[in-house]
Amino acid sequence: VQLQASGGGLVQAGDSLRLSCAASGRTLSRYAMGWFRQAPGKEREFVAVINWSGSTYYADSVKGRFTISRDNAKNTVYLQMNSLTPEDTAVYYCATGSVYIPIRAREYDYWGQGTQVTVSS
Repeated sequence: VQLQASGGGLVQAGDSLRLSCAASGRTLSRYAMGWFRQAPGKEREFVAVINWSGSTYYADSVKGRFTISRDNAKNTVYLQMNSLTPEDTAVYYCATGSVYIPIRAREYDYWGQGTQVTVSS
């Protein structure tokens, strides 16, 4: 299983970005797909997840600003990020797991390489 995350970049506060995570070797519609992020000097933290039934769950810090979605035909998961703030600056990772709504890193089986998001004030 390989996950390829993309879409990161340097933006200003208030801007939007859409991250993509393309998968090979696993049909994403049958598993949960999540996004995590890790800022410098901090632990990796949960951001959002979508499972095989389409149920979603978000960290409180991004609720109302971020939206996770899935395109089964493209076997790709997206993270639409709006109203970005400098606190959203981090490397964003996508991952796939078999638990119903996995929100802990240890509940995920495979990870992508990460994509850098930098938000300037």
